[in-house]
Amino acid sequence: MTFLTIFKAYFSADKQLYQSIKNILGFYPGNIFIYKLAFLHKSASQETRKGVKLSNERLEYLGDTILSTVVADYLFKKYPYNDEGFLTELRSKIVSRSNLNKLSRKMGLNHLIQRDNESNNLYRSIEGDTFEALIGAIYLDKGFNFTHRIIIHRIIQVHLDIDELEHKQWNFKSKLIDWTQRERKTVGFNVVGVIGNGYNKQYKVELTVDGETIASGQDYSIKAAEQLAAEKAYSLLSISEVVHPIS
Repeated sequence: MTFLTIFKAYFSADKQLYQSIKNILGFYPGNIFIYKLAFLHKSASQETRKGVKLSNERLEYLGDTILSTVVADYLFKKYPYNDEGFLTELRSKIVSRSNLNKLSRKMGLNHLIQRDNESNNLYRSIEGDTFEALIGAIYLDKGFNFTHRIIIHRIIQVHLDIDELEHKQWNFKSKLIDWTQRERKTVGFNVVGVIGNGYNKQYKVELTVDGETIASGQDYSIKAAEQLAAEKAYSLLSISEVVHPIS
């Protein structure tokens, strides 16, 4: 850490952000602008003179790729005798939007996000998106090796219980499809309604098994609505199998 970095941290107008990142991740940023951008959600995006709207979406894209790579490397070494199916599913659990949302809140990143407060309920993935944008910012500021160490030693080993995630039910849609294939049944996911407009748009999906509606889900993306419906259906069908097996 250079004297100039420490000087900036103590006397910059962004002193609070410098200190927050130091408290959360253990280091002072070099280029503070990148981190400010990482916490700028599109609902509060700022337009430049050239008409380009600045937000954390590009950093989110970059951070998503880096995070997935580091997690894959970590799991490959942690579980030397498990097959690729196990590693893929566990990685998916770790980098899933719901898990990253929880992780972001646990780390306190949600308090640093700049957003349009009137749109708080419209963005279910805002915390997880910001987490990925932060990873992208660290990479641009400090490089890959530094980012790798931060993800492993300051995030995974401190804030995640990998063993708990390993045994956690996760992709209910995939599990339900597997069950219907074993039972020689047909599963369908049908969008039956669209509620609202623009960023407030939600999709309602009904899940059917052999043409019979079993459950429904509603969310801001079709994929998320399908997962909600699948989780409800999986629970109902599991109970039914215990009480009186479905023929």
